[in-house]
Amino acid sequence: MTEHPTIIGGVDTHTDTHQVAVIDTVGRHLATETFPTTPEGHQRLLAWLRSHGDPAAVGIEGTGAYGAGLARHLRDQDVTVVEVDRPDRKARRDHGKSDPVDAYAAATAVLSGRATGTPKTRNGIVEAVRALRVARSSAVKARTQAINQIRTLIVTAPDAVRQKLRGLPTGRLITTLARSRPGGDPADPAVAVQIALRRLARRHQALGAEIGEADTDLADLVKRAAPDLVALRGVGPETAGQLLVSAGDNPERLRSESAFAHLCAAAPVPASSGRTHRHRLNRGGDRQANSALHTIVLVRMRYDARTRDYVVRRTAEGMSKKDVIRCLKRYVAREIYQRLPRTHLTEEQLLQAT
Repeated sequence: MTEHPTIIGGVDTHTDTHQVAVIDTVGRHLATETFPTTPEGHQRLLAWLRSHGDPAAVGIEGTGAYGAGLARHLRDQDVTVVEVDRPDRKARRDHGKSDPVDAYAAATAVLSGRATGTPKTRNGIVEAVRALRVARSSAVKARTQAINQIRTLIVTAPDAVRQKLRGLPTGRLITTLARSRPGGDPADPAVAVQIALRRLARRHQALGAEIGEADTDLADLVKRAAPDLVALRGVGPETAGQLLVSAGDNPERLRSESAFAHLCAAAPVPASSGRTHRHRLNRGGDRQANSALHTIVLVRMRYDARTRDYVVRRTAEGMSKKDVIRCLKRYVAREIYQRLPRTHLTEEQLLQAT
């Protein structure tokens, strides 16, 4: 027996603790232990793994969430990290559910080859883009909620208030309400409604300013991260930022442009039966990335002459609008992949990309 056997690790991640399991190269369960989700806990976890042998790889559930810190620590220590999906419901029914069971399942998935995904590194400019996009997204949702609440209050407001505000466009409505000076007793419903409308309007303005600041920061970061991507027709800072976040700081983890298309739910799905031979839209993958591709396609369908000609030709061939958009998404995904920042790609991957 070798002095330092090769082992496979598996981690079931949580907020405060990680459950770790070790198996050998033939799948035998060796040991399992729990470690805190702290820098010291990560160091102890790795030392515990190495006490059982040389880790060939460690499968981690949730490398983009609870396992992000551990994944970074293991990569910094030159340990191969594999992203593992949660067991499906059938597997949970067959084998039960517990932290040690899930940790062993993660290790077994790596050993069997079922789990092969390379997690995002989350240590570069794209991670900065992701963080800023989180704040921007919540601000956009809150601003939309504010204007919806304003219009709902106007519908139910007393006639004297409603008649002054109905029919105003959004911009003018917000400005009018923000500058208003309601007076009187707040116990009066008419006065209370005007006070509430002014506060909501000022909230809308503050959120608009916040979104504008975020857009300025994101436009600069996205251009620095992928200038060739932003230069594509129909691609703006918002859609480019989402596609960069979906690919991650290490797009080399996507081994081909078809893998990127699958990630963006833009790969065609066979839907043939009998004499019918066709493909349908892919409803899986990263839905936000798919939405970004959809936006790019709609912009090109309106402003790009080449895309308009393609739509006319495929429609004349009997293809539905949904199928035409599906095909266009696939073409756009190929163009996007070719222009992702790829400073760490190998020569073989560069050839595949081009």
